[in-house]
This record gives sequence, structure tokens and C-alpha cells, in this order.
Amino acid sequence: MQTTPVEFYSEGDRLAGLWRTPDEAGPYRAIVQGPGWLGLKDAKLYVRYHEALVAAGFAVLVFDYRGFGDSGGDRGILSPARQLQDLVNAVSYLTTRDDVDADAIGVFGTGGTGGGNAVLLADADPRVKAAVSQVPVADGTDWLHRMRQEHEWLAFLAGLEEDRRRRVTTGEGRLVHPREEIMVPTPERRATTIKADVDDRIPSAIPLSCAEEILGYRPIDAAARLTTPLLVIGVEGDATTPTDHAERLYAAARGPRQLVMQRHTTHYAAYDRYWEETTPLIVDWLDRYVRPSHVDVRTTRSPGLGESIDRMEAPQ
Repeated sequence: MQTTPVEFYSEGDRLAGLWRTPDEAGPYRAIVQGPGWLGLKDAKLYVRYHEALVAAGFAVLVFDYRGFGDSGGDRGILSPARQLQDLVNAVSYLTTRDDVDADAIGVFGTGGTGGGNAVLLADADPRVKAAVSQVPVADGTDWLHRMRQEHEWLAFLAGLEEDRRRRVTTGEGRLVHPREEIMVPTPERRATTIKADVDDRIPSAIPLSCAEEILGYRPIDAAARLTTPLLVIGVEGDATTPTDHAERLYAAARGPRQLVMQRHTTHYAAYDRYWEETTPLIVDWLDRYVRPSHVDVRTTRSPGLGESIDRMEAPQ
């Protein structure tokens, strides 16, 4: 696998990415990935997935969102709306590359908002042929609520309201630690070292107002519109990204879909425990659907059933 630093722009801000390719020359089918919750492009956690995809002939673009890691933009602004813009612009960047088949682009996302963002991108951008969403967040309000006891939740909402008043009267809001005061880490998260290589490079203070966007974060609404093929991977009894979030995304999707549920493990342990079982499923899903097509055949089966579309693939 070859890894090359690349740069492109999102709404005027420079984004830093890694472009991972097979040793053979392209053009390649391409997969785009934005990091998961508070993740960075060069996390070791992602490398094995990229190696598996590259071995199957894909190229992978992973990048830092605006304001994080090596990218430009306002530092430490945690905004799902901006992240979606960055992902759409990353797809546009891929279409400018001579070594990419612009008609064969997919998305892979893992880790909370990473998994949710994959669903949002697949809904927002018709250039994306298929999506993989691993341990996703489907509903930001429900996610933040379930991390807290009810009295803690009510205090959190009261704190947000007080911060709104403070911002309009003083021009400044509170700064908080994103992992301690927006997300609440589980005991497993505090103990795990799976993200230790990037943990010390994430912002330790971001505006509390960023939580407003997380409360409005709704990949579940996007899934209800989604006809793009979607693979969802969850963990049974997940204390970090609730299991039913993965199940709800799968149930809501309207196109080809598959749900993989990992059992007898935990959120962070699953990355290692079922690596050999889940990774081939990820590669197979993307290999099946992320292919160039040159002819669309539209067939109306009956007035009640509506229209189906078959896409004829390019010769191999």
C-alpha cells in the first residue's frame, strides 16, 4: 500500500488528507472516509481497514475535518454540518484526480459520528455508490441523553440554555472538554488505548455551543430517504453507540441493506475481536456496489410497485 499526503479545499479552508493506493497504477475505484468522533486521519485504528480495501483494488482517501489535525479552519469547532460539507468536497476532489474512476466512489465511516456521517453523505451525494456505517450514531439527542442519568441530562440542558444567554449578552460562551462534557466516556473508553496515538492531539476545549449541533444530528432521517446500498455494523449491548442506533438505521434504509451485529464483545474490543469476520464483509459490500455503470435500465414492474433501476457495469 502506498500512502501519499494530499491537500484539497473545503469552503475555502485547506484540508489535509492521506491518499492510500495499490502499487499498481489506476484509475482506481475510491473510498472516502472522514474520521469518527474526535478522530484524526492518521489514527492507527484505520490502517488495517485501508490495507484490506487497497488489497481489493480500491484507493482510500482519509482526511482531517476542518479545524482538526493538520487541516485549516477554525480550530476545535465540532460541527457535523461542516463535516458533511467536507465529505462532499472530498468526493468532488476525488473526481478531479486522473487516477480515480469518478463513477465508482463509496464511503466508509466508523466510530459514532463517523458511522453516522457515512449515512449522511450517501443521502446527500448521488455520486456515492455505496456506504458502510460501523458503530454509528443515528440520533444525536438520544445519544447524549443516554450517556447521562436524568438529573444529569436536565442539568446539561439547563447549562446549554444558560450558555445561550451568556453568548447573546457577552459575545462569548463556555469552553468545555468534548469528551468529558459533551460526550461522557464509558469506563471502557477511559481504559482503552486503541486511540492513544491520536488522543493527545484532539482539542481539549471547544465551545459548548457545539453541542447544539450534536443535538440536531439525525442520520436516521437521512436513512429513511436512502436508496444507496448501506451496510451497517453494530455491537450487541454497546454502551458507547447504542445498539439500536445501528438497528434503526438498517430498518429505515430503503435500498439494498445489510446488518452485521457483533456479539459477546464491547464497542472498542470489537475492532480487534471480530476483525477477521467483519472486514471481508466490508470489502465485499463495497466491491459489489462501488462499480462504474454506463447504462441505466429503468423497468416499471407494475403501477403499484413503481420503478426499479438496473445498472449495467463496465466490462472488467
